[in-house]
Amino acid sequence: MGFTEIFVATHKEALKRAEDLDGGGAAAGAGVRIPGISDFEIEQLGDLAGAAVHAAGADYELAMVDVASDSLLGVPPAMVRALAELLSYESEGEGNVLDEVAERWAAEEDMPFGGEEARKYVQQLAELAGSVDENSRTGLYVWSS
Repeated sequence: MGFTEIFVATHKEALKRAEDLDGGGAAAGAGVRIPGISDFEIEQLGDLAGAAVHAAGADYELAMVDVASDSLLGVPPAMVRALAELLSYESEGEGNVLDEVAERWAAEEDMPFGGEEARKYVQQLAELAGSVDENSRTGLYVWSS
């Protein structure tokens, strides 16, 4: 079973990292590697995060960023914002929005992990999304094997 890696980089850095990963090498730099899922599950997470922070209806579809790599996809700005907002979003109820999103994501069909592991991944992805800086031209990227 393959894995998906999510990371923050400039476009040029993302292409280099994808080239390394496509070649079976280890990627340099921080990122989150999630075994057993594909880019489809990342899109599902985007939809769940968007709904949780009341940003539903935005485009959460990952997009090809360069013809040089069909395994590298870019995360749309709406999904980056929704994921980052999970860290600070105030809900009206008693529940933690990040925890709720993680539980819903873990409950999706064919997810290879449960709620506790999903929470760890959602926390890490939200932190990555929060570190994206448009001024330094970084974006959030997804690479899937």
